[in-house]
Amino acid sequence: MNGKTFNAYFVFLQIIFYEERNFQGCSYECSSDCSELSSHLNRCNSCRVESGMFMVYDRPNYMGHQYFLRRGEYPEYQHMMGFNDCIRSCRMIPQHKGQFRMRIYEKENFGGQMHEVMDDCDSIQERYHMPEMQSCNVMDGHWVMYEQPQFRGMQTYLRPGEYRNTREMGMGNDEMRFQSMRRISGDAAF
Repeated sequence: MNGKTFNAYFVFLQIIFYEERNFQGCSYECSSDCSELSSHLNRCNSCRVESGMFMVYDRPNYMGHQYFLRRGEYPEYQHMMGFNDCIRSCRMIPQHKGQFRMRIYEKENFGGQMHEVMDDCDSIQERYHMPEMQSCNVMDGHWVMYEQPQFRGMQTYLRPGEYRNTREMGMGNDEMRFQSMRRISGDAAF
């Protein structure tokens, strides 16, 4: 290569889904986004994240309840995550290096108060004196939004882009509001 050294660094992300609890039954190994797991398994009742980070969903096409998973074992996700059914789709979360930046807005369509956020926030209302957040612009990084303060309740994964309302953020319920948020990074504590 013209006397120059070429260094490549690849991170192999992998999650393994199992039909039964405790990693039993048929399995499916996945290393990318999967919009419909039922084409590979009848159901999914446990999973193991070998490497990387993933968001799993209880409906196909990245819809429904979401839950953030990182390296580890999830022998009975229904009990731990509170899903009513089983995992139906998953999205790989790329490793982000660099700054995190998001603008949050009190009202839909980027209206009302605006604040720029660059770190985790355990209570939007307490820190920014905003009663709610209904739209945002994720400029840098990947984030998990929570319906309750202290990083609790339903989760929603946001990647860079503009979100004019909670429906565009992946919430089917217009009444849903976010109360806390956390950056997704390799060293974040979830």
